Amino acid sequence: MTLKQRLTQPGALLAPGIYDALSALVAEQAGFEALYLSGASIAYTRLGRSDIGLTTATEVAQTLSLVTERVRVPVIVDADTGFGNALNTQRTVREFERAGAAMIQLEDQTFPKRCGHLDGKGVVPVAEMQGKLRAALDARRSADTLILARTDAVAVEGLDAALERAECYLECGVDALFIEALRTPQQMDAACTRFGQRVPLLANMVEGGKTPVQDAGELGRRGFRIVIFPGGTARAVAHTLQGYYASLRQHGTTAPWQARMLDFDGLNGLIGTPELLAAGRQYEGH
Repeated sequence: MTLKQRLTQPGALLAPGIYDALSALVAEQAGFEALYLSGASIAYTRLGRSDIGLTTATEVAQTLSLVTERVRVPVIVDADTGFGNALNTQRTVREFERAGAAMIQLEDQTFPKRCGHLDGKGVVPVAEMQGKLRAALDARRSADTLILARTDAVAVEGLDAALERAECYLECGVDALFIEALRTPQQMDAACTRFGQRVPLLANMVEGGKTPVQDAGELGRRGFRIVIFPGGTARAVAHTLQGYYASLRQHGTTAPWQARMLDFDGLNGLIGTPELLAAGRQYEGH
């Protein structure tokens, strides 16, 4: 089933954040219907840096291609600001589509962008963002490659202006909307009342962020059709690694942690090593 088809069905689509092929594989095996490749998580894991516009389109495309080669479920990818103007955005869309994106997210921040839940953001003029969105829609080769328009204007211009921006972006023909960093349940309801019956609306759940964290069922009842927990994976992994490395440093062995780890065979089973070796044997000479 394509992502486009899934979004016509009832129930909010829950897409966990991923940052590489291994995290994508584990998420797919857990039964998720779609995945969200977070630009922030690529910055966290590939660069060990903050989400402040340091990642490049090439780094995201490389990561995306490795993910889509390994898993079959649709991947929503964060394309930040399109990495430039309208022409840069077109190149980004073409590259991400070739890399297997099911949905490409574009936002209206100024460059360098920053995490939607950090302070100090800026937004480009509405007309400039509309031009980038039209360019993105023209660049895609398949109508099954969806374009998601995000506005960060709540923090900069207020809720009413953000809703008006979303209206203008919807007029361009985008496939879904994302109004970032809604502050209260009331603001979330205002967005859903205006757009929930007209277009898939995305809710972004950030632990410790601006938006109240709710479960996918509650968000679906509010009117959201896509729910992401984009950075939760990286935060969980970082927390786990802090404990693991502290224990190894203290004890000089992984023994205290072995009940919380996969062993050698366990990891090989997860990533499909026996099947891969069996596939290779069919090409061995006899």
